[in-house]
Amino acid sequence: MHILAIETSCDETGVALVAARAHAREVSVTVLAEALLSQALLHAEYGGVYPTLAKREHAKNLVPLTTEALANAKLLTQTTFPEISKETVQEIKELLKREPELFVQLSMFLAQTARPDIDAIAVTRGPGLEPALWVGVNFARALSRAWDIPVVPINHLEGHVAAALAQPHDNTTYTITPPPLPALILLISGGHTELVLMRKWLVYEKVGATRDDAVGEAFDKSARLLGLPYPGGPEISKLAQAARDEALPQPYSLPRPMLDADNCDFSFSGLKTAVRNLLHDIGEPTEVQKKQVARELEDAITDVLVAKTRRTIDEHGARTLIVGGGVSANTHIIHTLRQLVGEYADMQLFVSKPALATDNGLMIALAAALRGIPDAPVHTLVAKGNLPLY
Repeated sequence: MHILAIETSCDETGVALVAARAHAREVSVTVLAEALLSQALLHAEYGGVYPTLAKREHAKNLVPLTTEALANAKLLTQTTFPEISKETVQEIKELLKREPELFVQLSMFLAQTARPDIDAIAVTRGPGLEPALWVGVNFARALSRAWDIPVVPINHLEGHVAAALAQPHDNTTYTITPPPLPALILLISGGHTELVLMRKWLVYEKVGATRDDAVGEAFDKSARLLGLPYPGGPEISKLAQAARDEALPQPYSLPRPMLDADNCDFSFSGLKTAVRNLLHDIGEPTEVQKKQVARELEDAITDVLVAKTRRTIDEHGARTLIVGGGVSANTHIIHTLRQLVGEYADMQLFVSKPALATDNGLMIALAAALRGIPDAPVHTLVAKGNLPLY
């Protein structure tokens, strides 16, 4: 089964092509091609993702990236005779009426390209920035209409779960096998901080979530206060690691929000405020002080994540910990979670490799491979910015 996957939930435009095969309970995925464009530099001047700009960039990038992926997968066949009718072109024009530039690019592409050997088109329908999601959803619907290929709607968060579970065999092949259940999923990203329980395979139950800012927001907003570039999480991590490597003293103390609360929820907005107050007291921080503040911030966030994860493991008897989302690329957090898992006999830890931790098309393809092609076609596909996993 060949799957074309599309990801446009935030500020990365991702396209991937894979060959997937299911055998018993194991899914094998071979990557045929990947294409990814990050908009981080464009959004840096705003200190965060600007939705209108993200939407525009997705519309500009989707056709070139799809063309690149098809060509690299050797599934792109040029034709001098358009294979779609004028009526279909009009339907696609209506689908893409809010993205006229995308319609122009796509209509030219379809006029020159034969239907590829693809069995399904997977696309992120949520959660994420709704204007950005709609671009990907409508692009997938347009390709589906043009090529008569079914669409598989994918939850972005399940994409992170699939990416964490995917075990690489080489640079192009992955397998996913159901882990020991119940499994606890810790989703940590710029938009999400959640603890989700999976008692049955691919059936999710909410256990805890952030009540305000996500962990990635806490990193990014604090980085902005420190004068660091966007995205701030990797910059905070670099400074924090430098503080550890240089054995700098830790003269500052930040709160550990909800650390002792009798629940599995999180709250990080107060931590950002505490960083602002600390920097106000410091004045203009030196480079050494920036490293010290960054380390204390990373330590505070790690302490909270580990404590809440430990509490949930104990309460629900989890046998597996799955960590997904962009913040799972933070080496200190993962190192500390690995130590936590080591305290439990026979417990397994699954974490995305760094290249799969941030948003990309391959994670959507992996999730689609797990779900398979629906028996009934999807007639109504709607983007939903706050789509839950459970």
